[in-house]
Amino acid sequence: MSGPMDWCSHGLANLLVGNSEDAATLEVTMSGPELIVAGDVTFAVTGAEFPLTLNGAAVAMDKAVHARSGDILTFGMRRHGARSYVAVTGGFQVPLVLGSRSTHVLSGLGGLGGRALRPGDHLEIRSVGPTIDRELRSRPFRLPEGGAALRVLPGPHEHRFAHETVKKLQSFRYVLSPRSDRMGYRLEGPALPWPPGTTELISGATVPGAVQIPSSGQPILLMVDRATTGGYPIIAVVISADLPLAGQLAPGDWIEFAPCTRGEAVAALRDRERALLTAVD
Repeated sequence: MSGPMDWCSHGLANLLVGNSEDAATLEVTMSGPELIVAGDVTFAVTGAEFPLTLNGAAVAMDKAVHARSGDILTFGMRRHGARSYVAVTGGFQVPLVLGSRSTHVLSGLGGLGGRALRPGDHLEIRSVGPTIDRELRSRPFRLPEGGAALRVLPGPHEHRFAHETVKKLQSFRYVLSPRSDRMGYRLEGPALPWPPGTTELISGATVPGAVQIPSSGQPILLMVDRATTGGYPIIAVVISADLPLAGQLAPGDWIEFAPCTRGEAVAALRDRERALLTAVD
């Protein structure tokens, strides 16, 4: 449970500064911070596109950048995507909780006191490694511009829905509600009715990408901070390869769901992981 909304961009940021993929990064959502460097460091910013300046001079995303103590990194207005990732050589020093360095705000676990960062917070770096010069050859996927088509597999409760309801999910666009967050995206569009006589299920395990259907019929796409169990029927599941794309969507963006096979899902994940590993010089 928890972790980066876009695991691909998180991994790229770490690769650019020479970290392992599980090193802690800073997830920047929708609007960027101003960061003051308290020591010499190499950093990289990937994911959603923001204009970046270091002491007022433009610096590039998707490459390792060297900064000295006292330098100020500033994010401008977001251009594309929803989330960027800031990695520093050595990774940020946060506790390992249940095998993860992520923050889960709802339970108050991990990160810096289990909460979102506030002005004045100080993040320690685990270790300062050697100077690194790396940059991105190519992005593993294009950032969404207004929406995205996400591939899905049948959910464990698809058989409970009428065939026409499943086809409706795959035939219409849905829009992310402003009430969406890291727990899940509330989607607005054609209602997907439960069959007559259907009630909530005994709670079962959930996964990132599960498309739940509450009694309102408006889908909820579960994301990384979802509850571990839930009682709403799951009609479909977004494939792992497309979860990074889902993580770059913002309120007001549209989603289309496209069916695929298990073999296609496995091949797509292999392609995504291969693109990630070969994207950095």
